[in-house]
Parts: sequence; structure tokens; C-alpha cells
Amino acid sequence: MKICLSPSRRDDALAVVKAGDVLTINGAAFDFSMLPDGATIPNGAIPCEWIIGPVERLAGRLHLTLILPHGANPSPAVAFPVALHHPPDGELALPFDPPPAETPIVEEPANVDG
Repeated sequence: MKICLSPSRRDDALAVVKAGDVLTINGAAFDFSMLPDGATIPNGAIPCEWIIGPVERLAGRLHLTLILPHGANPSPAVAFPVALHHPPDGELALPFDPPPAETPIVEEPANVDG
């Protein structure tokens, strides 16, 4: 399997679990095991907003592209992700940026004249 990643500015999250030719994307399972070699599922034919472009099986290997959501200032690893070649079964290790640490609000003491 080869999964290309297409970065996109989005505030939602993506979680993908692979089990053979089945991808579970944010809880919805998509089984590509019946796609024969040389066949293509055209762009838009799969009811999943995360899969963009066609899904193909070439030389026995599944090829597809997923949207990779990112925040306003993505790191280079997220903005320019490398494709996942032969990812193992389980949750995919997608590049991501941790949320920014919140800066504590420091309140000024009240000015009491006295």
C-alpha cells in the first residue's frame, strides 16, 4: 500500500487504522480488498471526505491519497509530508503538530488606594 498525504488547512483531526486492505478513517471502515489489480475507483466515488483522487491497485499494491489536516503554521514535516509506503497494520503514524501550549493568564493585582 502507498498512501500519499495532501496537506490542507483544517481544524478537524484525522485518525486512520489499517488492517490489510481495510482503512478505518475516523471510525468509518473502507474495504479495498475486492479492488482487482489494474482497477481504479474514480475520484469522488468513495463517500469519504478524507480520500481525494482515485484509489488504484497497481502491481498488486493499493495507491490512494488522504487529506492531512494541519493548523495555521504547520511544521515542514506536516506541510511537506512523505508518502507512507507499506505501512504496518494498526494506527497509521501520520505527521502532526502538537497543539500550541496555552500561555497562562497572569492577572495584575488590583490597585487599592488606601
